[in-house]
Amino acid sequence: MRIWKWVGLAGVVGVTAVGIAAGTATVRRKRRIFVDANPDELRIRLHERLRKAEERQGGVTRLLRC
Repeated sequence: MRIWKWVGLAGVVGVTAVGIAAGTATVRRKRRIFVDANPDELRIRLHERLRKAEERQGGVTRLLRC
């Protein structure tokens, strides 16, 4: 009976390790998008995100721009 406790514990540790590794890889991939891009690409992406946000909010963000 005691062996099954160790097998279960090893399974929980394995699942946790895989989850952490997958989460870390996702964060690295998202960060790499910004690190590897040049400033012009970033500017274009940010303007596109702002345009989409304005469309969702009905142009409210235009009031906040200087």
